[in-house]
Amino acid sequence: MTAPLHGTSTDSDPVATADVAADVVKASVEGRSLRQIAWSRLKRDKLALTGGIVVVFLVLVAIFAPLIVSLLGHPPNEFHQEEIDPLFGTPKGSLGGISPDFLFGVEPSNGRDVFSRVIYGARISLLVAFLAAVVAVVLGTIFGIIAGYFGGWVDSLISRVMDMLLAFPQLLFIISLVSVLPNDLLGLTGSGVRIAILVSVIGFFGWPYVGRIVRGQTLSLREKEYIEAARSLGAGRRYILFRELLPNLVAPITVYTTLMIPTNILTEAALSFLGAGVKPPTASWGQMLSKAVGTYEDDPMFMIIPGVAIFVTVLAFNLFGDGVRDALDPKGTR
Repeated sequence: MTAPLHGTSTDSDPVATADVAADVVKASVEGRSLRQIAWSRLKRDKLALTGGIVVVFLVLVAIFAPLIVSLLGHPPNEFHQEEIDPLFGTPKGSLGGISPDFLFGVEPSNGRDVFSRVIYGARISLLVAFLAAVVAVVLGTIFGIIAGYFGGWVDSLISRVMDMLLAFPQLLFIISLVSVLPNDLLGLTGSGVRIAILVSVIGFFGWPYVGRIVRGQTLSLREKEYIEAARSLGAGRRYILFRELLPNLVAPITVYTTLMIPTNILTEAALSFLGAGVKPPTASWGQMLSKAVGTYEDDPMFMIIPGVAIFVTVLAFNLFGDGVRDALDPKGTR
């Protein structure tokens, strides 16, 4: 009889087989960071990814608005009376004057390029929405974490202030404030003053929403074992607040920020519609809708286009915000 041939395959080597199995198990149970887990969940949410792509696209459009307009449009405040019917004051041609030269048509009466004004309007809406969200998040995080951690009369005082601000008529306050402020303020002029007011007021009246969430999360976290351990080791309040509590509040703050931005966009559009937004001739989506009210029967496209721009922007942010919330939810199953 001949001796059996011994190959080099790991199937006939119990030690090698065990090593391979151990490597497979190790790879399957290898720990992942919260960021990796959140990203893997977000990648599976196609609607959220689509919303995120649209958000990034809109931000890039707002940043490179001058370049885009120089390539595809006309200056946003340039009149084109030759595109207007002198008898009726409406754009020549169908669909509000849409043509290869004017991709979204022209405004009634003056013939300004709607495409250029929509692109520049995105700058105003996103700028106000993002900056107001930053103001609200910073104030809400500071006051919310202080109220939740210290408790007692500090918590009661901050909570009552939040209740008062939540009950305050924000829109009426901004309208009345805009009507009494001068055109020049702190080195800003014209629309710069209006933008600063919108950012400050929307952000100031928005921080209680963030503050309530941060306060509730802080009340829960301050009783955790790692906080007690930090106290027992002699950690100061500042260390506990900013090194122990704040990193664990990033997820809810991020989620609420993504959901706050579309609300701010709608608020800015509503204020511009009511005449309390940026000053003409600065382009704004709400301002365009306000002007379109008197001409929508003759030129409905002038109302539809900025309305669609607002709708798509808010929808994209909401879809992305919902996806971020699901991705950061530790109890989520997606």
